Amino acid sequence: MQFKRLLQYKNIAHCYTLKENLNFRGVSPIKQESIKSICNELNLDSSKFIMAEQDHTKNIAIINNGNESLEDIDGLITNQKGFVLASKSADCTSLLMYDPEKNAIASVHSGWRGTAKKIAVETANKMKETYGSKPENIICCICPSIRKCHFEVDEDVKELFENTFKYEGIIEKGRTDGEKQKYNIDTTKINKQMLKDCGLKEENIVDCELCTVCNNDKFHSYRADKPNYGLNVGIIALK
Repeated sequence: MQFKRLLQYKNIAHCYTLKENLNFRGVSPIKQESIKSICNELNLDSSKFIMAEQDHTKNIAIINNGNESLEDIDGLITNQKGFVLASKSADCTSLLMYDPEKNAIASVHSGWRGTAKKIAVETANKMKETYGSKPENIICCICPSIRKCHFEVDEDVKELFENTFKYEGIIEKGRTDGEKQKYNIDTTKINKQMLKDCGLKEENIVDCELCTVCNNDKFHSYRADKPNYGLNVGIIALK
């Protein structure tokens, strides 16, 4: 899957992978085959495929030579050609960012914990600090992820978001499970608002509007497939 907005730029390659025949989980042979397959499809060098360890942090790695530590990293940025920046997910939000003025890119894993830690803002700030990017020039594409319709949480997570964000309409009272009240949270809306607050233009925030649970036939989903879930990746590279 690709974004029309990013296809306007011929010096980058990108995609969000589909479920069929691709799985980027673990260290299985299918993962290595999936990396080779998607890199071949995009005409990219699979030996420069960079995927962070991802531990629901707000930490960003600057990729200069491909030998950087990826432990406790959930966001990748670079202005170097050839590196394939990949963020894995199975319901979590992947963000693909591009600054056409400074020719810098980012691939970000923003699960609900990363969203609460504002990793999207951390990434935009890191691009500003490292490459001189102006937020108003950064394009951010929001890949398929679990949406409010299926992101159901308990009181503890609801309170975390309630205390962290004051945006309207991000939390909705959901069903009851016995005596337990459930809540639905709109992490996509939160990421959009955060990005706007840190200076991105609304027209530069592009949302695919696809839920991985609703579209589980097309995308891996932890909530729909567990325990045998697979992983999708959001990829971006400078050619």
